[in-house]
Amino acid sequence: MDAVLAVPRQPTPSRQHTDPQLFASASALPGAARRKPSPPGILSALMKPDLVHASREALSQGGALASHLDAFVPRPAQLCLTEAIAETLQQRDLLLAEAGTGTGKTYAYLVPVLLSGMKTIISTGTRALQDQLYHRDLPRVRQALGVGHRSALLKGRANYLCRYRLQQARGEPRFSSPQQAAEFQRILAWSGRTRHGDMAELDALADDSPLLPMVTSTVDNCLGPDCAYYDDCFVVQARQRAQAADVVVVNHHLLLADLALKQEGFGELLPGAEAFVIDEAHQLPELAAQFFGEGFGMRPWQELARDCLLEARSVAGAQAALQAPVSALEHALIDLRTAMDGLPSRGTQWRALAVPQVRDGFDAAMSALHALLQGLEGLREASSGLDACHARAREAVSRLGRWLGDDAPLLDFDAEPDPAVGEAGDVLWYELTPRGFRCQRTPMDVSGPLREHRQRTLAAWIFTSATLTVGGGFDHVTQRLGLDDPRTLVQPSPFDWPTQALCYLPEGLPDPAARGFGTALIATLRPVLDASHGRAFLLFASHRALREAAEALRGGPWPLFVQGEAPRATLLQRFRESGNGVLLGSASFREGVDVVGDALSVVVIDKLPFAAPDDPVFEARLEAIRTQGGNPFRDEQLPQAVIALKQGVGRLIRSETDRGVLVLCDPRLLNPGYGRIFLDSLPPFRRTRALADVQAFFAPQWLPAAPGPAPDDVPPPGTPLPLF
Repeated sequence: MDAVLAVPRQPTPSRQHTDPQLFASASALPGAARRKPSPPGILSALMKPDLVHASREALSQGGALASHLDAFVPRPAQLCLTEAIAETLQQRDLLLAEAGTGTGKTYAYLVPVLLSGMKTIISTGTRALQDQLYHRDLPRVRQALGVGHRSALLKGRANYLCRYRLQQARGEPRFSSPQQAAEFQRILAWSGRTRHGDMAELDALADDSPLLPMVTSTVDNCLGPDCAYYDDCFVVQARQRAQAADVVVVNHHLLLADLALKQEGFGELLPGAEAFVIDEAHQLPELAAQFFGEGFGMRPWQELARDCLLEARSVAGAQAALQAPVSALEHALIDLRTAMDGLPSRGTQWRALAVPQVRDGFDAAMSALHALLQGLEGLREASSGLDACHARAREAVSRLGRWLGDDAPLLDFDAEPDPAVGEAGDVLWYELTPRGFRCQRTPMDVSGPLREHRQRTLAAWIFTSATLTVGGGFDHVTQRLGLDDPRTLVQPSPFDWPTQALCYLPEGLPDPAARGFGTALIATLRPVLDASHGRAFLLFASHRALREAAEALRGGPWPLFVQGEAPRATLLQRFRESGNGVLLGSASFREGVDVVGDALSVVVIDKLPFAAPDDPVFEARLEAIRTQGGNPFRDEQLPQAVIALKQGVGRLIRSETDRGVLVLCDPRLLNPGYGRIFLDSLPPFRRTRALADVQAFFAPQWLPAAPGPAPDDVPPPGTPLPLF
C-alpha cells in the first residue's frame, strides 16, 4: 500500500495563482508551459477562450446574472474564479481552488458548467447544501442564462421512502410512544402524495428519528428487482432522472459510495460525466476513509433480527424456525454491549479484545449469527425477503470474522499493541454509543483510490472550498486527495475585514488543560455578551465543556440555545428568529451554518480544534508518519486543526454588511511557532487583547446611524486598534 500520509512532504513546483488577471485566457496563464502535453483532441479547445469569455460576461456588470437577479453584484474574485473553472472545463484539467467566504463560488462554477453543456456531477458537503444548490441556486442561474439543460437531484437510498418497508411496518407494534405512532401516520399520509419520495420533504421529522430505518432501505436490505414495488421505486426513478440529466447534484456520501462500488467491481450508481465539481472539498478525505473501509454495528444487526421475523410472517412455519436464533442474537448483542461498558468510548480493536468478557461477547455474537444464518438457509427460497435476510446474515458473519481477525495469528495481549494492526495498513477500531456500538475497518490513506478513479474518468475535476490552505499552501490537502501537481488558485474573501470584524484574544486565561479554564472562560465572555447583547455562537471543543457552559449561562438575559436540546435546523431557526440569542454548539456547528445579519455578531472558539486524542484512526496515522521519519504534529495535527479553525471562523461574516467580533480563547495562539501559523491562515482581522476595544466595536454609533453627535471618547469605525 502507498502510505502517502506517512511520507515526508517534498517540495514540488507550484502552479498557484492569486492575480485575477492571470486567467484572462488560456494563453495568458503563467505556468502553462509546465503543464503536461494535452491530448490531440483537446488542443483545439486550448486555443478557444469562448467558455472563459462567456462565463466572465455572464457574471460581469450588465451581464445575464446582473440583469436577472436583483441582489446580484459582480465581484472581481468571482470573475477570476469562474475564468479558472471555465479553462479547467475546456482543458479537462484539474483545479484546486480556495475561495474565501463571500467570493460567490457557487455561481462561479454553475455559470461555466451550464454554459459548457458538459455532463457534470456536482457534489456538496451535506444534504442541506445539496438541497439548497438544487432547489435555489441552480434554477436561478439556469433561468438567468436562458439555458434549458436538464438537472437532477440524487441522494443515497436511505434518503428515499421505501414502499416495501413502509408496507412491512404498517400494523407492526414497534412504536415506543404515541408520538412515534402519530409521526408514522403522517409519513403514511405523505407517501400517498409525494412525487419523489425524498424524506427531506418531511420537515418535522428529525434526522435521527427511529422511524427512518423502518421506512427506508439500505444496500443490505433492499430487495432490488425482486421487490414487488420495484417499478414504482423512488430510488430507481431518481437514478433514471440522473442518467438523463446534464447536471446531477449529489453529496459527498453518495459520490464516495459510488467510488467504493467501483473499487469493488460492482458497477456504479452515478452516470458517467465529463466534469466533476467537488464543493466543500476539504471534507472529502475523512469521508472517503469511511467508504473505502467497512463496518458493522449493534443497530443494523438488531434490525436484521427484526426483519427476519417480519419477513417470516408470510411463510408457513418460518417464524417458529427463526424465533430461537433471533432471540439468541438479540440477547447476545445486549450482553456484548454490557461487557463493553468498561471500555473507553472509542478505541482500537486490540484494546477491546484484550478484555476477556468482550472477546467472549463477540464470540457469542458470532455463534448467534451463524445459528441465524443456518436457520435462514432452508427458508431463503421461500421468499425474496428471507433470501435478502440470508444474504445480510452471511455478510454480517464475514465482516465480524474479518474484524476479529479469525484468519490472523492469535493476539499477544502482553505485547505492546500496534495502533495500525490490520490488513494493508487499515485501522481496526470500535465506538460506543449510549445504547449500542459500532466496529470499523478504516484505511489510513485514501489518496490511492481517489487518484485511481479520477484518472480513469478522463474528466475535468474542480475541487473548491473556503478552507483548503494552511499558511497559504495546499500541500496538506493535495497529499490527502492524491492530487499530482494540480493547478491551484487562491481567492481571498472580498469582505472588508478591518472594518467589518475584530479579533479578540482575551488576556489572563489559563492553559485550556488547566483546572478552572471553563470558569475563567465564562467570566471572560460575560462582558463580551453584554456588549454585543447576546447574538453569539459559542463553539466548544468537547460536549463536556459545552454542557458546563450551558449550565453557567442559564438564566441570563439572552435566549439560550444548546446543541442536543432540539434538532439542529430547529435550533438555528429559533436562534435567527430570537434576534439576540446565544447558541452553544460543538464541532458540527463549525460548518454549514449560515446566519446573515445582526442576529450573529460574535463567534467564540474556546480551544484550538486539535483532533481528539481518542480517535484510533488519527492516532494510527500519526504513528505511521512518525515511523516514516515525519513530524506528526507538523504534518498532520497542525494542518487539520488550522482547517477546522478556519471553518469555525467562517461563521462570523457572511455578507458585505455583516459586522462581528471573533473571540479566540486559547492562549496557545501566542505560541511563537505554531500560533502564528493559525493566525496567518485567518482573514486579515484587526486584532486586540483589550476588552475596551470590543465594547467600542459594539458602541451605539457603530450601529446604523441615529440622530445626534457621537460621543468624543469612542473611536469611529476603521480606527486601528492595538495588535498582538
